[in-house]
Amino acid sequence: MKNLVLLLAASLLAAAAAQAAPLILEAEASLPNAQVTEPRMRGITRGPAIRQVSPEPGAILKSPFNLKLAFEPRGGAAIDMASVKVVYLKSPSVDLIERVRPGLSERGIELSGAEAPAGEHHIRVSLQDSDGRQTNAIIKLTVAK
Repeated sequence: MKNLVLLLAASLLAAAAAQAAPLILEAEASLPNAQVTEPRMRGITRGPAIRQVSPEPGAILKSPFNLKLAFEPRGGAAIDMASVKVVYLKSPSVDLIERVRPGLSERGIELSGAEAPAGEHHIRVSLQDSDGRQTNAIIKLTVAK
């Protein structure tokens, strides 16, 4: 029983530590910027939505910060978790999916204590639903010095 309690405590500590890991490293932030183009909207779409809940879009942040993105499926479809991609838009691009995986669910991404160096950071989040409808969103994070 004591070993089970210790194992559970260690698992909880590991999960908390994973949540506090850097989202963007200093070396990655110093890479050249990739060209950022906003996804084009063509009329009404039934694909899932990606909504930035926290921090508020346009807010100036202090690192560490809480990051919360909501995935909103439509028409009874479910989010295809295997399709979720999170990419830091640099040249070359940086795949962030393993860093956000601890906070990833069908409801979205929720990270406590996300860290990023000072500057403006653009992250592309893309996913599709169980009906194959795709969605892309550019998340802009501005971190103060």
